[in-house]
Amino acid sequence: MALNNSVIGGQLAINNINNQVIIVQVFISMFLCINCLLITTFFMKDIFYTTMRYILFAIALLSDSLFLLITNVLLILSYFSFTIQVWLCVIIYIVLSVYTFVTPVTLTAMTLERYVAICIPLRHAELCRTQRALHFILIIHGLSSVPCIVILSIFFASAIPSFYTQSRICAVEMFIFHRWQGHLRSAISQLFFLIMSITIVFSYVQIMKVAKAASGENKKSTWKGLSTVVLHGFQLLLCLIQLWCPFIEAAVLQIDFMLFINVRYFNYITFILAPRCLSPLIYGLRDEMFVNALKYYALCGLYKKHSTACSFIRF
Repeated sequence: MALNNSVIGGQLAINNINNQVIIVQVFISMFLCINCLLITTFFMKDIFYTTMRYILFAIALLSDSLFLLITNVLLILSYFSFTIQVWLCVIIYIVLSVYTFVTPVTLTAMTLERYVAICIPLRHAELCRTQRALHFILIIHGLSSVPCIVILSIFFASAIPSFYTQSRICAVEMFIFHRWQGHLRSAISQLFFLIMSITIVFSYVQIMKVAKAASGENKKSTWKGLSTVVLHGFQLLLCLIQLWCPFIEAAVLQIDFMLFINVRYFNYITFILAPRCLSPLIYGLRDEMFVNALKYYALCGLYKKHSTACSFIRF
């Protein structure tokens, strides 16, 4: 009887994990399709790729899409217990580690762009001109690479050459040989997010002051910018909570394995997928100009009978 109960429990656990993986595939497929449509819209209209805030929005979309794609591949590999050589996992880790930070750093840059546009509008054209876009992209990726460089520098100094040819399930834990490395990784991440949080709070306070003093259309525009900063802050909070997930999961693992699986699934959906899926809502679907362009290209792509009419429309 005990053996039968154990077998039934194991089968239920497997079915539960199967359902969770399928649900994740549905969510990721849906969000990747939305992001692809938004990115296509961005490149179809010149006002978008010549305006700094839309350029930053596109960086966030591309970063989120790549992040979702790689994490999903790793999830599937882990689900099937598929092993790869460590050197290949290092390459995957470099990309994933950098783009883990690209989104929150870009959010901070977008908040600063709103701060400049609202609080010091006379300098907005100078500071946020399109010619500086490449500089901003390089700065964002440079800052996002710092944690990866620190972690991998310690890893390369600690790992023996034969370790790179071993086959393992690709996970970030393989790059941490000592407990203090995990603490260092967490400390660097939290320092980053502390600086970003201070930046967002500062921008919020300054925009709030301008909003209270504004009137008419300026007041409406300022309050919309303020709500955007609040949503950026919420995204950043979810990203920050993500840093605590490994500690929570490690503690739960000591209690019950199935509880660990469920907690890890909840954390993945809430603190990894959700922050990356808020960008389309915050900018793409709240921006009137972008929504109009999105509707135009979506309808022209879906209905052939409108294709002739669409070809004559000019924005």
